[in-house]
Amino acid sequence: MPEYKKMIVAGTAGDIVYTDFFSGVKGNYLRPSIVAAGMDPDALGVPGAGSRSLEFLNSGEAKAWRDIRGAGHGIGVVTEIGPTAAVVDRLAAEYERARERLAALG
Repeated sequence: MPEYKKMIVAGTAGDIVYTDFFSGVKGNYLRPSIVAAGMDPDALGVPGAGSRSLEFLNSGEAKAWRDIRGAGHGIGVVTEIGPTAAVVDRLAAEYERARERLAALG
């Protein structure tokens, strides 16, 4: 899990690969996780076609269900790893400040 978190913090929208290769349903996957699994994100092809197919991936040490990580295009705004409680506290404080500013407007 620490590597996944690091990928998220270091990632940008350009690190998102939109493909149906891993599940048969289109999804957003992290390019670095695909590379770490020994695959070329730009040459995934069709599941079941050739030596770099999904079957190939799942027959080795890398497993699609475990090693290919997902993320959305909002990845670029993630800048640090921290406890969930700190994020919730920050969001609550930002919300309260916004409410106060709106109330002051009238």
